[in-house]
Amino acid sequence: MAKSDFTWPLGISAGIHIGAIVVLAASVSFDDKPKVVSQASAPAVQAVVIDQKQVNERVERIKQQREDEARKEKARQDELERQAQEARKAREREQQRLKQLETERKQKELETKRANDAAQAAKLKQQQEKEAAAKAEAVRKQKEQERKVAEEAARKAEEKRKQEEAAAKRAEEERKRKAEEERQRKAAAEAKAQQEREMAEALAAEQAALSKARNQQVLTETQRYQAMIRSTIQRHLVVNESMRGKSCRVFIRLARDGFVTASQTLDGDQVVCRAAKAAINQAGRLPVSQEADVYEKLKEINLTVSPEFN
Repeated sequence: MAKSDFTWPLGISAGIHIGAIVVLAASVSFDDKPKVVSQASAPAVQAVVIDQKQVNERVERIKQQREDEARKEKARQDELERQAQEARKAREREQQRLKQLETERKQKELETKRANDAAQAAKLKQQQEKEAAAKAEAVRKQKEQERKVAEEAARKAEEKRKQEEAAAKRAEEERKRKAEEERQRKAAAEAKAQQEREMAEALAAEQAALSKARNQQVLTETQRYQAMIRSTIQRHLVVNESMRGKSCRVFIRLARDGFVTASQTLDGDQVVCRAAKAAINQAGRLPVSQEADVYEKLKEINLTVSPEFN
């Protein structure tokens, strides 16, 4: 700020001096022959010189004024800086004082809290001791009550024991009576069960004999019809000498009336298998029994076809 204050008057002074120099230069003639200056031009030169002096004085006054203002401004800035430093120091002292007050406040709060905690602990201890005494009294009364209850329970238990002994004696007598009745009942039931087992065994033996006889009959009928089926196939089988000693195993599915619903060669000589397949298809219907259990054995059969030669 002081630098700008000095720059302005110096600029004004420089401008005035430059203007004066220009005026003087304009008034000087550069002709070879010097001109005689008339007496009348002397006042003008004197006026210029006087004006220049006044300008210089004016410049000096302005310069002096600016310097005074600069000193005053510096003094003012110094005063402001001093006040700022004092304010900063005062603020730091205030902050230190506040910090000290805060420390003291926290210390007092801590002391107050400790006092409150101690009072609370003492109160709690007193309350716990009171509760412990009340609990001990309650335990004493409870034990006294339990003793009385135990004595009453022992008395009742003794009465109950005597009653139970009498009841057990009666129950034993009742048990023996029921056991005798149960023994007699079981003996009768065992005799009846034995009789029923014997009857069942006899019936089962009879059924087994009948079933065996029927199974034998079914087997015989099945074999008979298989022989009839094989004979029917043989009647339709076209044979040649190349088939001698060879055979083919075939699968046949029959309807209830003997109609061939499916046939398939399983294994064997290919020539014999083709001939057997053709013979089965040509027969179309094969012998079957009208009895259901025999038909069950015949509805799906595997037969071995072996060409017969006369």
